[in-house]
Amino acid sequence: MQITLPHVLVSQLSDLIAMKMGLYYPQKRWGDLERAIAAAAPELDMPDTETAARHLLSTSLTRRQIEILACRLTIGETYFFREQKCLDVLEQSIFPELIRKCKENNRQLRIWSAGCCTGEEPYSIAILLDRLFKKHGEEWNATILATDINPVFLDRAAEGLYREWAFRGTPGWIKERYFKRRKNGLFEIVPHIRKRVTFSNLNLAEDVYASQANDTCAVDVIFCRNVLMYFSSQAVKRIGQGFHRSLVDNGWLIVSPVEMSSDSFPQFRLHTVSGTGLYQKIDSHDVHGKGDYFSFGPSSDALYKVTSASAQPSSLQGWETRLSLESMEPQILPVASSPFTQLTSVQDVANQSANQEQSNTLYHEARRYADRGDLIRALKQCEEAIAANKLNPAAYYLLATIHQELGQAKEAMRCLMNTLYLEPDLVLAHFALGSLCLTQGKSREAERYFDNALSLLNGYSSSDILPDSGGLTAGDLTHFITSIRICDSLNHREIKSRASHDN
Repeated sequence: MQITLPHVLVSQLSDLIAMKMGLYYPQKRWGDLERAIAAAAPELDMPDTETAARHLLSTSLTRRQIEILACRLTIGETYFFREQKCLDVLEQSIFPELIRKCKENNRQLRIWSAGCCTGEEPYSIAILLDRLFKKHGEEWNATILATDINPVFLDRAAEGLYREWAFRGTPGWIKERYFKRRKNGLFEIVPHIRKRVTFSNLNLAEDVYASQANDTCAVDVIFCRNVLMYFSSQAVKRIGQGFHRSLVDNGWLIVSPVEMSSDSFPQFRLHTVSGTGLYQKIDSHDVHGKGDYFSFGPSSDALYKVTSASAQPSSLQGWETRLSLESMEPQILPVASSPFTQLTSVQDVANQSANQEQSNTLYHEARRYADRGDLIRALKQCEEAIAANKLNPAAYYLLATIHQELGQAKEAMRCLMNTLYLEPDLVLAHFALGSLCLTQGKSREAERYFDNALSLLNGYSSSDILPDSGGLTAGDLTHFITSIRICDSLNHREIKSRASHDN
């Protein structure tokens, strides 16, 4: 969209939104910002976009104005059991330990889903905890607070009605067990799960937390996934400080992998398990950072499958099959016989250029779908981009991340190998392959890919943003790889120690 408002006005508006709501609108997204203000103008009782913009800049924003803007500026796209690997780690190790400690101290487990959107995340947590309490014969003993700045999202979340699309990538038995079919293709969350979640309006950029007034104090686990990527770096640091205040000592902060940053969360210790990273608050009494941190058991790697082994439907058992990297040859044309080596006329060159342009267009459309969480459409667009140009490494890499998000490890690895065949120096592809190998117990292969990634990272400065990373710096990825290796090494050492003791 072409900007019609004066650039100075849009710049000031961008700064205001960043300050009051934390949302980051750089110049390349000013068109989106103007479009949102235009849509909000009637609700703000303003006759046109420019009048609305000037009015917002001339007065202190009210709660109602912030809520109206939130409805236009925030993205409401998520689904149940998103980022399954992270939830598996929580279900198999962290939640059982927290439940045990809460029972010992005669208190409730406290969970906060910050930026809960339309409720899929907090309800997923409630389902997960419901299964754990029943599995161990315990009565429900937890509270789940779910907050968002967008009142429309909160209304939809409290209603608890969802369409088929909210269950993409979710095992069918969850939908059958925890939802009731309604008319018009809707599914309603069952009452005993809905009542476990309390929804409330909260502005992460402005509201105070920790606070008893909004129930954000003494929290055991904070989920804030795929939210902070839309915030300015300054806002993320402030929010991280607020989360730190809200958590109990040794409490956990869960963000998405693309949001991890040592600069944003310096108060926390990063734990990594099978490629999944989680932040833990350092005990306030442990000034030297040597306290009793949560310990992942020696058998952790065996537990973190795509689906929990204890509740795994038979249709998903194939995910445990070991993959042979040696059999995964790239399935693209060799460069020597690619279309680029066979151009014999001006028309051939023109056709090839058109194919490249079409591929790039499809790739960017795929990225937009993926950013919104529409993975099925993103996958289709990616495949079309590759069909238009089989030598587009960015499309293969994006397709790999989509397959990985869908839990399709084998397909993800094939796409990553194709990516490296075309672009051997893409750091994130080496890292992703290393992480996938690690989750399948292939430590030697993982080490090779991690070595490649670290070698390539030496060519960057610590603050450089890595290509196709969504803002991840070279320093952050170096730190992440080092942490993964330390954790994996400790796990293997403990396994060997126990085996030796048993013998």
